[in-house]
Amino acid sequence: MYSRIFATCLLAMACQQAPKPASILLFAGKGTSAGDVAAVEKILRDQHLTYSTVSSRQLAAMTAPQLGTYRLIVVPGGDFVEIGQGLTPVAVTSLRDAVRGGVNYLGICAGAFFAGDSPYNGLNLTSGVRFPFYAAEARGVRKTAVQIAVAGSSALEQYWEDGPQLTGWGDAIATYDDGTPAAAQGKFGKGWVILLGTHPEAPDSWRANLRFATSGEAARTYAARLITSALNATPMEHF
Repeated sequence: MYSRIFATCLLAMACQQAPKPASILLFAGKGTSAGDVAAVEKILRDQHLTYSTVSSRQLAAMTAPQLGTYRLIVVPGGDFVEIGQGLTPVAVTSLRDAVRGGVNYLGICAGAFFAGDSPYNGLNLTSGVRFPFYAAEARGVRKTAVQIAVAGSSALEQYWEDGPQLTGWGDAIATYDDGTPAAAQGKFGKGWVILLGTHPEAPDSWRANLRFATSGEAARTYAARLITSALNATPMEHF
């Protein structure tokens, strides 16, 4: 009996250990989509970028200086309400302080909502700007192919699912067909922040039942560019 309790304690301690050092910290905690975590991981591996994943519990145990050992924190898609409510206020403050201190941030869909002034324990990297859903949501559309105009490049159709439009913060680097920002970039303190309302990283399996005019590979190449820009704090062309 005691050996079983001891083993359980060791397992709990292991789960709370900080992730291994790497260039990128990928959040894979409560509220994130396992499929999107996997999609981001594939692009990171294809780009030969070092990364570690972190759970909500592990993130809660990390201080801003510990988070500051990473160059980029990525929060992928999922449910931004669960992401925020699954973290303690202290964890959110540590994450905000790390970005303010110079860690870069990439938020994809739910990760972008969470980065704004979300009422659900959001990061507020946007100085009080709260993002609404892209207009398709009001029409009852939950997922679709969307035409995205990319600054300085050819337009791309990308996978969208319950994502935000990013009016009111930063510089638009891509726009939806109604002209609202689909991707934006800006600074928070010393940190470089890129937010996405779409899923350019989406695997072909997500796109299977939708009609796209451009390839998934082209969108994923763009996703890799966005990750590199966020990692190196290199501004992309903007409108």
